[in-house]
Amino acid sequence: MPRTFRDLISENRRKSTLLVVGFMAFFTITVYVFTLYATGADARAGLVPALVGLGIGALLAFFSYEAGAGAILAMSGAKPIKKEDDPQLYNVVEELSIAAGLPLPRIYLIDDTAMNAFATGRGPKNAVVAITQGLRDRLNRDELQGVLAHEMSHVRNYDIRFAMLLAVMVGLLALLADGFRRWMWWGGARRRSSSRDSGGAGAFMAIIAIFAIIFSIVAPILGKLIQLAASREREYLADASSVELTRNPEGLASALEKLGKDQEVLEVANRATQHLYIVNPFKPFETRARGLLSTHPPLEERIRRLRALEGAAGRSNSVVS
Repeated sequence: MPRTFRDLISENRRKSTLLVVGFMAFFTITVYVFTLYATGADARAGLVPALVGLGIGALLAFFSYEAGAGAILAMSGAKPIKKEDDPQLYNVVEELSIAAGLPLPRIYLIDDTAMNAFATGRGPKNAVVAITQGLRDRLNRDELQGVLAHEMSHVRNYDIRFAMLLAVMVGLLALLADGFRRWMWWGGARRRSSSRDSGGAGAFMAIIAIFAIIFSIVAPILGKLIQLAASREREYLADASSVELTRNPEGLASALEKLGKDQEVLEVANRATQHLYIVNPFKPFETRARGLLSTHPPLEERIRRLRALEGAAGRSNSVVS
């Protein structure tokens, strides 16, 4: 049985709740284990830092929800534009907002010659659509409409809330893991030396150290796996939803072809925000792309599916006529 947009919205709300709860639990356990290792305290003494970690995790989750969109826009160097700055762009977004039954989102421009776009926000009432100057300059109106319809579909499906939370929380976990690895490098030798001199307590601390190291490795990997699981399916769904809004599969298909051929590097993109963009902002020849699994489905497959929709529509019209 095919899923409705109501089903997609409910699913994304559940995912967002689970992500926040999981993040808080993971952050609490991580702080607890790291504190035990850093201080040599026993398990009971570590409960206080665990509660502190839970409080910090809750505050970070609240920050991610309330200010995550602003943080993402700041990281991306996006600036708001007014209708008089680009009337045609606003006209396209207004048309799509009416077609989708959504409030008009705020529109931001990223001053970069690379071609890309993303949407973010807590929901349709405070959504933001951001595009790069390169994309604005090199797409015709139909192609621009296809890309913006894709982003408006993310807004309608509430993909933006889950993706926003994921971007901020993955970034925080990566910073935590990186900070611990640096601490291990500079302070770990002293800790290991003192642990060898403390008998049974040293054995306990050795076990804690192993768990701490595992946590520091698992945190960014877990974030990447969640990104992969969340991003690929939602890109296919947003492509199909954009066709529903525009009735023109070729507009988005042609835009994706241009995006795929673009060799400009989007400098402001990073591993935390990578999954937000309509296409992967990391180019195969970039150092930061090496060793990373793609958060997006293959462009060739997305274009093939869009043109299959166009072909199906054409055959249907032929039969009707």
